[in-house]
Amino acid sequence: MPRCAHVDGLPAAQPEPPICEECLALGRPWGRLLVCLTCGWVACSDDAQGGHARAHYQETDHPVAGDLEPGSTWRWCFVHRRTV
Repeated sequence: MPRCAHVDGLPAAQPEPPICEECLALGRPWGRLLVCLTCGWVACSDDAQGGHARAHYQETDHPVAGDLEPGSTWRWCFVHRRTV
């Protein structure tokens, strides 16, 4: 995978509960969940109606999210728009 400086120095964020609070509030189902690797916020990916993980990035500038699935090493950099 390409190197991304946004991954360097990420804090050890603890994920919040495995639900998308935004979708829950709207009464919508969510698909794949992502965790913000800066603060631990959990939200739905762009595969869902809301795309709340991207919205979190746009609101906070927290650049990297990871798949919430146990054992997954997949990470997405919103700045570079690619896996890292």
